[in-house]
Amino acid sequence: MKKKVLKNMEWGIVICSVILLAIGMVALFSASQSTDYDSFIKQGQWILVSIPILIIVTMIDYNFIAKLSPYFYGIFIILLIAVLFTEPINGATSWFDIGGASLQPGELSKVFVILFLSYVICKLQERGKKEINKLWKLAVSLLIVMVPVLLIVKQPDYGTAMAFIMATVFIYFIAGIRTKYIIICLLLLAIILPLVYIFVLPEHAKTRIEIFLDPEKDARGAGYNVIQSKLAIGAGQLFGMGLLKGNQTQLGFLYPKTTDFIFSVIGEEMGFIVSSLVIILYVILVTKAVYVAKTAKDDLGSYIAMGIAGIFFFHMIENIGMTMGLLPITGIPLPFVSYGGSAMVTNFICLGLLLNISGRRQKAIFAE
Repeated sequence: MKKKVLKNMEWGIVICSVILLAIGMVALFSASQSTDYDSFIKQGQWILVSIPILIIVTMIDYNFIAKLSPYFYGIFIILLIAVLFTEPINGATSWFDIGGASLQPGELSKVFVILFLSYVICKLQERGKKEINKLWKLAVSLLIVMVPVLLIVKQPDYGTAMAFIMATVFIYFIAGIRTKYIIICLLLLAIILPLVYIFVLPEHAKTRIEIFLDPEKDARGAGYNVIQSKLAIGAGQLFGMGLLKGNQTQLGFLYPKTTDFIFSVIGEEMGFIVSSLVIILYVILVTKAVYVAKTAKDDLGSYIAMGIAGIFFFHMIENIGMTMGLLPITGIPLPFVSYGGSAMVTNFICLGLLLNISGRRQKAIFAE
């Protein structure tokens, strides 16, 4: 059975992830020079911690993992509530400080919300001939997502909240949601978003949107980071300025250069060619995840893989877009590249689930 699982796995996903990890480690080595390579060393440690987790998630049948998802979902809802009472870091209560290491439950909860949502949708469809378009079923599945989303918005962490929503959209798409519901949602968004901007968003969030539209409005304040990021990417030109030689990176103009703006480091020191390679790798990774969803042996596998594709897609678009000034800055990390322990563990769990689902595409495997 194990040989068949290994043979069926979508190894292109592993190759893309390993190359992204390698590029990320090189960029972190350069970006953390001024701090005695602290982020570089810690990232290597988190990768070593994540590898056995990847193996475990890959080898256990994802149907069994999905059955446990209600318990994990409940645990992470409790953690998302508890984290609201922690001391704010950079204005957000998103992290637990555990023995010098930071745990971000919002990051880790993404994968378990996807698992639970996929599991519940499959159960709901069993009662209605694969139908998900009844209002009560949509309401139940949306409630599963909205509870953690609202808790994460409360932190506040709007980027992570949007990642949940993007994953949900991807799952609903493959679950066969009717066009009329999509149109209704778009109309509601057109009405609600302006109201949210005027009456709900705090001033710092409004400032980010305004600076996104015109960074020069506050070039030395709120617009400073995106201006420096664009300068860094532009200075890299075709082949880059060379490792440890980027002006914005090494002179401290980029911040935070190991997390939010790691792509800017790559653009400045490695140039357009490597930056383009990173984007191509993400496109392949997302495409492969969608292919796994398409070829999964059951609906549960399809929904999980599609949700993961949605997460990777949003993180790629948002992080790279914000470093170029094309999207507002939200603090979303670049998967497998940005520094971050919780993000790295989450990425490896997602990778393990994709390998798990792709390796079990033949229905006869578990009968043997």
